[in-house]
Amino acid sequence: MVDVGSKPVTERRAVASAQLRIGSELHALLRGGGVPKGDAFGVARVAGIMAAKRTADLIPLCHTLPLTSVSVDLTLQARAVLVRATVTTSARTGVEMEALTAASVAALTLYDMCKSLDRGMVITRVALEEKDGGASGPFKRRGVRRGG
Repeated sequence: MVDVGSKPVTERRAVASAQLRIGSELHALLRGGGVPKGDAFGVARVAGIMAAKRTADLIPLCHTLPLTSVSVDLTLQARAVLVRATVTTSARTGVEMEALTAASVAALTLYDMCKSLDRGMVITRVALEEKDGGASGPFKRRGVRRGG
């Protein structure tokens, strides 16, 4: 692991996203809340939050961080579900990996909840959207198409 002991503790925030491309039949079911396994968005949201908290267990050499908040939002779009995870901490290193892990696991969980209904789903565009805090300063991705 990289030694971050000499770095100052600062407020840090990262936002990551993932997109699950879906067919029109699944879109209609998700819009109507009719997925047989239950509340697909709710379960995916909780899975993403849990994943953010366990990132250091999943990613080798990743620091364990005291997270101060994690939110996972899922938005139904025309032919996709946009997953957006926001993670904050007060620490010596950033929370980009926690946000990326949360978005990825939420998308994987939604896939699992819906795989019997749409085998053609594709998880795409897992990306860091923005980050604040730390010595490298802020980052905000430009030119990313958010539509479905």
